[in-house]
Amino acid sequence: MSKRIQELESLFDTALFDRSMRSARLTEKGEEMFMQAKRLLDQRDATVELLQRPEVLERHVRIGVTELTAMTWLPRLVGAIEANFPRVIIEPRVDASVMLRDKLLDDEVDLMIVPEMFNDQRFVSKRVGVVEHALMCKPGLVGRRRRLRTDDLTAHRLLTQDDRSGTGQLYNRWLRSIGVKTANTVFSNSLVALIGLTVSGMGISYLPRKCLAPMVDSGALEVLNVSPALPSAPYAAVCRGDRQSGLVASIARLAQEHCDFGRIFQTQ
Repeated sequence: MSKRIQELESLFDTALFDRSMRSARLTEKGEEMFMQAKRLLDQRDATVELLQRPEVLERHVRIGVTELTAMTWLPRLVGAIEANFPRVIIEPRVDASVMLRDKLLDDEVDLMIVPEMFNDQRFVSKRVGVVEHALMCKPGLVGRRRRLRTDDLTAHRLLTQDDRSGTGQLYNRWLRSIGVKTANTVFSNSLVALIGLTVSGMGISYLPRKCLAPMVDSGALEVLNVSPALPSAPYAAVCRGDRQSGLVASIARLAQEHCDFGRIFQTQ
């Protein structure tokens, strides 16, 4: 590879790398050449996708998902992709929504499945499903009152995802919009951590209702009826508008078909 680069630099009498420092870095012209080569390779991949049959298409696809998708229907989606595209290798990346957005913009993932929170003209979005959340706590934490007004929440510690999470952004905005302001708030970027803190009795949190129904039924968690009720959280498969591909679009359609936030670690 180094020899080919040197030949290219010699042919056009243009330095693509600055080798004056300890490690070589792209020059300004090298950066331009890199982006041009990347565009050519993307066009090559798109052409190959058009000509190859699904069963023989070979490619690595990086899919960014949040914890909730990873905990519920990601195995089903990967299984469906493998069934339809047996030679495509899936590389899941689990992270917070904002981090996945940045990775999509930096071309570190090809597709992300996140709450619909990013109104960005650079993205193409396809809704895949909706998550219903409920306020939950350890049974008995709020006494015998299972129906609360939103201003009653200020008397308790609130456990919430931070603004790196699309769900966190959605519900933090909702809480502010209805006037709920509590000085006693614990933020986390991990859904698993929030579930554990809620089960331990540390406070009240909004959690996905359906997939945690077994924990409610077993008495580990209690659902609180609060008025007004929490809004639902729509999820979407999102890719870059300038990186659209038939394969990624097909995977987004499979995500629509297999999206189900009802049970943890679904395989069928």
